[in-house]
Amino acid sequence: MCHDRGMEPSLDLASLEPLGGGWSGETFVADVAGERSVVRIYARPCHRGAAAHEVDAALLRLVRGLVLVPEVLEVRRADPSAGLPALLVTSYLPGERADLLLPRLDDRRRAELGARLGDLLADLGGMPQLKAGPFVDGDLTVGSFTADGEPLDGLPAMVQLVEPSLGWWTPEELAGLREVAVDAQALLDTVGRYCLVHSDFNPKNLLVDPDTLAVAGLLDWEYAHAGHPFTDLGNLLRFERDDVFAQAVLEAYVARRGGTAAEALALARAADLWALLDLAPRRADNPVAQEADRLLRAIARSGDLDATP
Repeated sequence: MCHDRGMEPSLDLASLEPLGGGWSGETFVADVAGERSVVRIYARPCHRGAAAHEVDAALLRLVRGLVLVPEVLEVRRADPSAGLPALLVTSYLPGERADLLLPRLDDRRRAELGARLGDLLADLGGMPQLKAGPFVDGDLTVGSFTADGEPLDGLPAMVQLVEPSLGWWTPEELAGLREVAVDAQALLDTVGRYCLVHSDFNPKNLLVDPDTLAVAGLLDWEYAHAGHPFTDLGNLLRFERDDVFAQAVLEAYVARRGGTAAEALALARAADLWALLDLAPRRADNPVAQEADRLLRAIARSGDLDATP
């Protein structure tokens, strides 16, 4: 379906303003039919191909009512003959980005927010999928992770794939990375199920009520896929190393999903290696990739998934 409400919303293109922390610089706040809305313009190629707008819309519909996400107002297909890209129009959610809010919170309120996010992570970790892979169409069909047309089977294979792109690493660091990947994959293999993974679960993509600390929205589902249940936990705790916050997240998570905080953290660090391996070769692109490279090198040198630069 192209227009969810059976109508053509009045989209005022002159009202478009870039949305801070949004999708790849292609997300804007706009006036649609007199209401503040969010418009994503799919003008550039992305990993999901031509179906990206349909996948994003389907994901929001799938989790709405279980997770606080924007309402899908319109899905508009691209019109190449007119030079018009695909659009996704959603409702605007109030709240403050958690990355801006966290530095202002004292320990008590950091722990409170951490517990709320741990609860949300437990919700996501309970949404089962039959196998791991990317969503490839608006029906959320799960494909396969591949590299050069071949299945990408485990962290050791991912290390082998990215090694040629890590020209600034020493031979000792690369050897350490191979060893870490083998051990991390063995740990991940102890979990025999898959779930819906947001895959960019970090404070930038979380809206929070600054007074009550209630989570008001989880944004940017661009990288969502079917995957390992501890991926999102690893994403959130990748750079958020404050003990008060991290412990609150972990305790809330295991209260719902079982195990211990230490076990959950070890699995989260192992699962996050996938993202670090993806980001490190692109360290020149942005500060996040640069920091990921520094973190991954520290892990490789020490052999410790908990290492910091």
